[in-house]
Order: sequence, then structure tokens, then C-alpha cells
Amino acid sequence: MRIHYLQHVPFENPGSILEWAIKNGHTLTSTQMYKDEPLPQQKDFDWLIVMGGPMNIYEEDIYPWLAAEKIFIKESITHKKILMGLCLGGQLIADVLGGKVTKNPHKEIGWFGVRLTEIAKSSPLFSFFPLEPTVFQWHGDTFSILPEGAELLASSDACEHQAFVYDKRVFGFQYHLENTREIIEGLVENCSDEIVLDRYVQSTEDLLGHPEYIKQDNEWMEMFLTRLEQLYNEGKI
Repeated sequence: MRIHYLQHVPFENPGSILEWAIKNGHTLTSTQMYKDEPLPQQKDFDWLIVMGGPMNIYEEDIYPWLAAEKIFIKESITHKKILMGLCLGGQLIADVLGGKVTKNPHKEIGWFGVRLTEIAKSSPLFSFFPLEPTVFQWHGDTFSILPEGAELLASSDACEHQAFVYDKRVFGFQYHLENTREIIEGLVENCSDEIVLDRYVQSTEDLLGHPEYIKQDNEWMEMFLTRLEQLYNEGKI
């Protein structure tokens, strides 16, 4: 299987997703959007992973490559690719599908629980999760209005729309399960100005002080990807 990913900053790579792909013998390619690298042809990949980043989806004047990226994501959905967007990536997917991305009532930075919906709990892709998994958050915006036809997968008190699925094969996550310690360290180093302690903003010590959460999140991501691949290979999505 051929997996392509779009990366927006040097310090936010796919983390444990890369480890899973390598372990399972999949082909990995990437476009470093911040370097203005060319996007691939649709025929050259099967799955698309859209990573996070500190920019906002509407900042095309500052990051002009966002315009081309949105077109590319839309084309990938039209071509029935498997898509997964993480944080900014999920917001970009929601936007091109006709949803709305705005400031969330609360900035979320840290380890917080989300609640799975009944749709998620009944899906083989999420049935192994606890009812309120602890996940890593770092966002100010969110997909406040889901695209028409999208189904909500997770919610929380701080952010109503934490995850969604569209057409059984397109996934948007507001949170991160893929982050390794190195990625979190990179976020702290490059985005420390955002860490202003608040109800849903934790300290640097809290962000880096939970290796058990990182390990568990990475295990959940691996299980999700393994089940997604199985359904994909069986032609069920």
C-alpha cells in the first residue's frame, strides 16, 4: 500500500503512523508543504494523511500553498482515497467538504479526555477504545460545523466536534494519537508562546510528563490503522 502525507512544519510529522507503515511494509512518500514541494498525482498513492500545524486554514495570504493543498485534498476525496486529517489536517478536510472552521470556545493544549459517540462505539475501527480516552490536544480552531453527510465520532466539554467520518473513508480528528515525545518536544520548543495556563491549557511539565499517555495513544493509533487497512483490503470501505 502506498501512503502519502502532507506535512506543514518540520516538527509535526506522522509520528507513530510512520512506525506502523514501515513495520507493515508500506510505501511512504511525503510533500513538505512549507518547502513548496510538488504534490503527487492521484494515481501515485492510495492513502493520504494530512498533518497538523500552527497555521490556520484561512491564512492563505501568509501560507499561499494552502490554496493548492485544499484543491488537492478535494481531488483526493473525489478519487475515493482513504484520508485522515489530524488537527489542522482535519480542519482542512472539513473545510473542503463544506463544513465551517472557526475559533473554538476554548484553546486546548494538553492531555484531555474525549467521549466517543454511539456511532464510534458501534464501529470496528473504534470499538476497542475506552468510552473516554485521554488524547493529546493542541488547537485553537475547530470544525465548528461538520460537513453535510459527516458523522460525529467524538466530543468533549471543551470542544463539541472532536472527530468525524465522511463517506466511511475520510476521517478528521481534532486531537492527536500519533504524537511521539519528540513531536511534543518540538511543539513545546516552537509554539511555547501559546502555553498560557488556563482551564484547558496545561503546563509544559504536564505536556511532557505523561509517557504512559503517549504509549497508549500510539497503541490505539496502531490498532485503528490495522483495522482500517483490513477493511480497505476487504473492499468494505
